[in-house]
Amino acid sequence: MATNVLIAFYSRNGSTEALAKAVAEGAQAAGAEVRLRRARDIVAPEVMASVPGWADNAKRMEALYPAPTADDIEWADGIIFGSPTRYGNVTAELKAYIDSLGGVWFQGKFNGKAGSVFCATMGTHGGAETTSVTLWPVLAHLGLIIVPTGYADPIMFQAGTPYSAHAAVDGQHVTAVPANDLEVARYQGRRVTQVAAALKPLRG
Repeated sequence: MATNVLIAFYSRNGSTEALAKAVAEGAQAAGAEVRLRRARDIVAPEVMASVPGWADNAKRMEALYPAPTADDIEWADGIIFGSPTRYGNVTAELKAYIDSLGGVWFQGKFNGKAGSVFCATMGTHGGAETTSVTLWPVLAHLGLIIVPTGYADPIMFQAGTPYSAHAAVDGQHVTAVPANDLEVARYQGRRVTQVAAALKPLRG
């Protein structure tokens, strides 16, 4: 039986999207069926228009990725949230999706599933670790089994953090996500899939 992995992310300029796709590649390589879902923008159109490329990127990604739903949570055996950093914290867009899931949380639909996070920042010290760790209490409240990246793969000694995959890019010029960061994301997808598969029989 396939292991189902939901990757629910928010991305504005494509960096977190690139990580999400790499996480998906790793999960699929480990045998997972994957759903990639992008949380929707919640700011006013005039705010989006004030940032070059935001509206165009949103339109492109909305065409590629459905919005995440409560049904995706019920379907998933592993749930991986991805977000850019906002002042060392998760984006309002992803948090709005998570905050909408009270109904499935109350029904215990998260309990015993694997949970993990990843993020993108605008600089090496742009808040990747604080963003990841800020999401861990959310995973705990939901009832997920937190799966960190740790140092269980050689790539972790070259990139990423022990908490999650992350990318540090020049957001002002939208530079490409470094290859090592994408490799950490693939490893994270594999790792979460393996843990989710092991946990699945225990959920009854």
